[in-house]
Amino acid sequence: MAEMGRYCKAYTAKDLAAFEGWQPDLQQLRPAEPQGDDAASEPATRETLADDDVLFLHEDFIVTDGIYHDENIVFKNVDEAWKAFCTDQLAFAVPEDVAQLPVP
Repeated sequence: MAEMGRYCKAYTAKDLAAFEGWQPDLQQLRPAEPQGDDAASEPATRETLADDDVLFLHEDFIVTDGIYHDENIVFKNVDEAWKAFCTDQLAFAVPEDVAQLPVP
């Protein structure tokens, strides 16, 4: 069963790609949702990220394509440079009230 973290925040792929070391694992992208007449067909494999695609930055600084902490992990190269980028450039911070919650 998919696992939820305590906190995640949505960012566009363009915002995350501003990090010099951004190298997403595109094989971990969720399949594209079928649209219109194709709604009954199989979801298509995605091989690229568009600038406006929404990804989720979690409290442990990993990035997923979806809200679940343990699925579709597209970036997990967490180091001090990435953490600094997230906090300084993206203003990412876990709210105090959330940070005090027990880890699920």
